[in-house]
Amino acid sequence: MKNAIGQLMQQAQRMQENVQKAQEELAMTEVVGESGGGLVRLVMNGRKEALKIDVDPSLLGEDRDMLEDLVVAAINDAVRRADKLKEEKMAGLTSGIPLPAGFKMPF
Repeated sequence: MKNAIGQLMQQAQRMQENVQKAQEELAMTEVVGESGGGLVRLVMNGRKEALKIDVDPSLLGEDRDMLEDLVVAAINDAVRRADKLKEEKMAGLTSGIPLPAGFKMPF
């Protein structure tokens, strides 16, 4: 029993190190959110910080409300993509460690 707990603690330590490394990698990763068929593109990092926005010049003379809606949609798309990337990256980190069903890590 004592050996099993020790092994579990070692696995938890390795997982914690892997999670920290993955979080650092995610922070450096960029995702692109789009709306309006690519007329508005937003680049965001894994920390969900907006880095750049590109608005097609054809929209600049258009209705301001539509442009604002497209910017919001591009931001939301980038956030969803960043969340998906995070889920995919973190999913492999817990493999091999017996966690209860439905258990969510605090990250």
